[in-house]
Amino acid sequence: MPLLQAGPDRIAAAARRVMMRCDELAGVTAAPGSIERVYLSPEHARVNRLAAAWMREAGLRSWQDAAGNQLGRIERTVDPDPAAPALMIGSHLDTVIDAGRFDGILGVLMALEVVRLLRDPGSETASVPLPFAIEVVAFSDEEGTRFGKALLGSSALAGTWDADWWELTDQHGVTLRQAFREFGLDPGRVGEAGRRPEQLVGYLEAHIEQGPELDRAGSPLAVVSSIASARRFQVTVEGEARHAGGTPYDMRHDALLGASEAALAVERICAAEHHIVGTVGQFEAFPGAVNVIPGEAVFSLDLRGELDETRDRVWDRLGRELDAIMGRRGLRWRAVEVHNAPAVACAPLLRDVVAEGIAATVGLDAPETRSVSHAVPTIFSRAGHDAMAVGAITDVGMLFLRNPDGVSHHPDEAVSAADVALGIRALTEAVLQLAHAARP
Repeated sequence: MPLLQAGPDRIAAAARRVMMRCDELAGVTAAPGSIERVYLSPEHARVNRLAAAWMREAGLRSWQDAAGNQLGRIERTVDPDPAAPALMIGSHLDTVIDAGRFDGILGVLMALEVVRLLRDPGSETASVPLPFAIEVVAFSDEEGTRFGKALLGSSALAGTWDADWWELTDQHGVTLRQAFREFGLDPGRVGEAGRRPEQLVGYLEAHIEQGPELDRAGSPLAVVSSIASARRFQVTVEGEARHAGGTPYDMRHDALLGASEAALAVERICAAEHHIVGTVGQFEAFPGAVNVIPGEAVFSLDLRGELDETRDRVWDRLGRELDAIMGRRGLRWRAVEVHNAPAVACAPLLRDVVAEGIAATVGLDAPETRSVSHAVPTIFSRAGHDAMAVGAITDVGMLFLRNPDGVSHHPDEAVSAADVALGIRALTEAVLQLAHAARP
């Protein structure tokens, strides 16, 4: 049974506010004519100030933590206690280069509207007791655009900051340590951003789907089952550089052709697997002369899967295929793993309350033989999210919103105000359902 009693006009107004604020944040950019906000930049500071003002307007106490994340908090309505555990809701405000205006941003702004609905004296939900505090978080660096390491903000919050990261540099040679200081943060205090498991009830994140499944299905919302596991490799193929004109084909050991065949094998093998995606995104040949057979080729491989076991099995199969390709061509290959992230499953309870929120919002009735959780669209996220890092210290759950044509990390990224309104209602309903489940 729906717990949220807010009228459609109030929800529509909330959605319009979210869309206008997405436009406003899009104007905070380091690259006029496009959207670019990176970690520890002047633009980061500006959006944190905006987020802080919006948090205070919604009734939250706001602060910036030791890693540059912006947070806000309202206390529980049952025996208010500043030390009580909190349900955290949010996403990130940083972007890729030439970004869209909704990836991450939408989740932060929707979280603020959830709080507004719960606290609005004109809403019947204001009388619903909350047995936990609520914190809205605007993570500072999910994309990893500046320093090449994703999830810095949420990793700090999760207490998993790695001291080796201090020596990461941006394209101008500025180290992460130096950038911290220039932003006004103290590298020696980054640990203060960390939270303990007992401080959190869980973490909810709303996000546009970064793919076309909801759009193809004609569904506005989905509950996320898990966030894909990922492994990334730099693959080097070694052959022999020789004269392009003087070397007959039976004597050639062309590293570029071998690497190209390997890239096609990635596509063929991964396309045949369920819920496995493999991408070759970078490709270089050396020495790179027009009249020289390439003696070396280097390419990247991004391998993602719903389950770690399936992803690893596909990597083993790819390894055997590369052995065969290089063996036929008289080449050698090697791979260096540069990233490994396990799949993060959304917690059953948080999946259930998100599903209940969606069902209550879109009027979905489950068949008698199935639960609401099974009737609601459920998909796994092929993209990474802050929930992956936060999952190290608390349960996580996610809500996806339809993204027309699935375009993301691009200016054409889109979501409709109508779907945002549905998402706000569903997310608020999920919080209320969780509060109902947590009652003694």
